[in-house]
Amino acid sequence: QVQLVESGGGLVQAGGSLRLSCAASGRTFSRYVMAWFRQAPGKEREFVARIGWSGGSPVYAVSVKGRFIISRDNAKNTVYLQMNSLKPEDTASYYCARAIGVGYGDWGQGTQVTVSS
Repeated sequence: QVQLVESGGGLVQAGGSLRLSCAASGRTFSRYVMAWFRQAPGKEREFVARIGWSGGSPVYAVSVKGRFIISRDNAKNTVYLQMNSLKPEDTASYYCARAIGVGYGDWGQGTQVTVSS
C-alpha cells in the first residue's frame, strides 16, 4: 500500500492557476501509473488526468484538456497537476490515486479547489 498526500488547493478567481501536489510514500513510486480525480458536491468522482510511470503517455479528461498538465518527479515521489484557466465548474475536491490493475486505489485525503466567478 502507498500513502498519498495531496496539497496545493485553495480559492482562486476564474481564469487563475493552481498547482496541486501529491506526495507518495515508499520506494517504488517510479513504477506506478498515477492519476488525478475530482469530486464536486453532489456529483460522482470523475477522472481528470493520468500519467505513465516514466512521465510519458499523459491522458486527460476532455473537460480539462488544454488547460491542465499532469507531471511527475520520481526523485521526489511526487505527482503534480498544473491547473490553468480555471473555471467555476472546476470547483471540487481533488484526489490522487495509484493505478492498480484495471482500477485505482490508495486514495489520498483530497485537497479542495474553489474557483470563484
